[in-house]
Amino acid sequence: MKEIALIGPTASGKSDLALRLASENNAYILSLDSLSIYKEINIASAKPSQDELTQVKHFGVDLIYPNEEFSVGIFVKEYLKLKTLCEEEGKNLIIVGGSSFYLRTLVQGLSPIPEYSKDTVQRVKDLLQDLFLAYELLLKQDPEYMKTIESTDRYRIEKMLLIYVQTGLSPSKYFELHPPKPTIKEIDIYEIDVDRSHLKERIKLRTQKMIEMGLIDEVAGLEYKYTRLPNALKAIGIIEVYEYLDGRLSLDEMKEEIILHTGQLAKRQQTFNKGQFPSRKLLSIEEIYHCASNDLKNVYP
Repeated sequence: MKEIALIGPTASGKSDLALRLASENNAYILSLDSLSIYKEINIASAKPSQDELTQVKHFGVDLIYPNEEFSVGIFVKEYLKLKTLCEEEGKNLIIVGGSSFYLRTLVQGLSPIPEYSKDTVQRVKDLLQDLFLAYELLLKQDPEYMKTIESTDRYRIEKMLLIYVQTGLSPSKYFELHPPKPTIKEIDIYEIDVDRSHLKERIKLRTQKMIEMGLIDEVAGLEYKYTRLPNALKAIGIIEVYEYLDGRLSLDEMKEEIILHTGQLAKRQQTFNKGQFPSRKLLSIEEIYHCASNDLKNVYP
């Protein structure tokens, strides 16, 4: 079995390239997308269509409902299950998506997480009543580590708080004492190199397509069913629709906000990939297609 990873900023063409490579090279696809893991979030996540999901088997998609908690540990289990399946069925594996944090976890490993007491869970719950103060508390204890986490990232702030409250150690110190073990020891990582102006146009087109497909109705339905509380429903493409539904943005303003925030996300993704995967191959889509095809072909007769 051969496995490769395709990363890059949102809307850069990763999914289409992965589908093309998988179709031609006897491969399954594992999604690295933080929204596609949720059932019912289809348009906002730019999830592959049913035809695409049928054309090539995808994993890491539609795993849980929006009101259920997701952890990177679940993703690691999904990867291990899929790797075993690929080995049994003689398939290659293509890991693709914009949430490179999951890929980093596979490559660098996971540190063991302590068991949390009821008192710890309750104290963290109380601290999270004010997310800004909770973040500031961690930032004071561990400024370097917390600079890698957005002050609005409730999920990761909660995880770091649980460690800090339970152990009394800063995240950096805890992870230093409990080093991770890699899940993947060797993998070729390709990142799509896309011109900024071209990427901006792709983001505009994708945003327009999402709106035409029924993004507003999807978000309204999700809000009705799950409220706005789940972390999954605070993503780019969803929070802007809330603003529109609340009358604070016009339709055009909502569209422009989604484009702006998606572009900012794309820049953060490129910065993250550059820092975390220095040995990645930064190439155009066609260059990646040819190189990755050579990597994947002839692994199995």
